Amino acid sequence: MRRSDNGGFGQLKNRGNRYLAEKPRNSPTSTTRCVKIAIFPNRESAVTGITIALSKGRIFEETLPLLAAAGIVPDEDPEKSRKLIIGANQPDVRLVIVRASDVPTYVQYGAADMGVAGRDVLIEHGGTGLYQPLDLNIAKCRMMVAAPEGFDYASAVQQGARLKVATKYIKTAREHFAAKGVHVDLIKLYGSMELAPLVGLSDAIVDLVSSGATLKANRLAAVEHIMDISSRLIVNQAALKLKRAKLQPIIDAFQRAVEQ
Repeated sequence: MRRSDNGGFGQLKNRGNRYLAEKPRNSPTSTTRCVKIAIFPNRESAVTGITIALSKGRIFEETLPLLAAAGIVPDEDPEKSRKLIIGANQPDVRLVIVRASDVPTYVQYGAADMGVAGRDVLIEHGGTGLYQPLDLNIAKCRMMVAAPEGFDYASAVQQGARLKVATKYIKTAREHFAAKGVHVDLIKLYGSMELAPLVGLSDAIVDLVSSGATLKANRLAAVEHIMDISSRLIVNQAALKLKRAKLQPIIDAFQRAVEQ
């Protein structure tokens, strides 16, 4: 049997946003479906269209009014959809839903033209290749050091002291304690940070604090403020040059909404 150019699956027929790979006649193999990921409907819009990277949760919810100010309304709610690429009311705009820590990477390498990321994430990323035109003043919280209630933190951070600190913000924690002259053993964790000091893994943690309710529920207390955190608009530097006519109005609309 002659093998076809698509790997032996016969003719590929377009079915909207999918391709159906149909078996050749007289072939014993079953019909095989292969999914076409529809980035944009054609080559021209793939070059000129706008991709915005966002993460689920608080940042997405608080970015919605800013998108609306730019005339952009998502087609779906990512909390209710399993799709990672979401269209919008504007056919040349799409949203990609990624982990919060991955937003700067998608924008840096041009997989997204712009995105919204927290200051905490940007510090850990380093900000290479990113233009940060706006502090959006959304998703506000605080980067704090926290320790078990009753822990003598003031004595523990005296010059020459050594602490075990659990965090996912390694760069931030290292720079903070280095500035204080405190030697720390940093333990990288990705979640449930409050558990670490409770089971003896660490003396303290560095984490984001909003209301402080989670700390209180686990008998921890915030003992030192490191910095205030909010989310920033980030833009790929090359995209800003190549797609300025489409990106600049979005940036301007965001700025007007923030200043109101």
